[in-house]
Amino acid sequence: MRKPVLLALAAALLMGSALVTVHAADQVLPGTGQAAPTFTLPSQDGSQIALDSFKGKWVVLYFYPKDMTQGCTIEAHNFQRDLPKFEADNAVIVGVSVDTPDSHKQFCTKEGLTFRLLADPEHKVVDEYGSLGHFGTMTIAQRNTFLIDPQGKIVKVWTKVDPSHHSEEVLAALDEFKK
Repeated sequence: MRKPVLLALAAALLMGSALVTVHAADQVLPGTGQAAPTFTLPSQDGSQIALDSFKGKWVVLYFYPKDMTQGCTIEAHNFQRDLPKFEADNAVIVGVSVDTPDSHKQFCTKEGLTFRLLADPEHKVVDEYGSLGHFGTMTIAQRNTFLIDPQGKIVKVWTKVDPSHHSEEVLAALDEFKK
């Protein structure tokens, strides 16, 4: 009896570890010094938002896996909490996931989020920014952030961020770049 239970447990552990897949080997994140790839995506209110519309401002472009999940909610709450500090630094927060505009609208309403969340259900921008990932059978955006300067150049990239203190990290980097 014990051997089949142990084998089943070992198989379950192996399968569980295979659920989270890092981006494909051929995916490349745009790097510092590069022009940020431009795009236009729908936001939670259905309006089309172009990255180019933020020229002259710092942009915190963050990719996150899924609306209304624990880590994504923590990260969004922290960006919302610090939004006045970002605005004082002439910076905007823009979140992107593969969720729909309707999902974003529900997430923003439920969590009191006032910054832009952009929908990329076709994975075009997520892929262009090297942030496409998989969780089991779901396609998700990986938790990566790009700090883009007012001229449209990427000045810092974070990968696999810890959502609990990421907002503070980005604010600190922004302060360093503004010196």
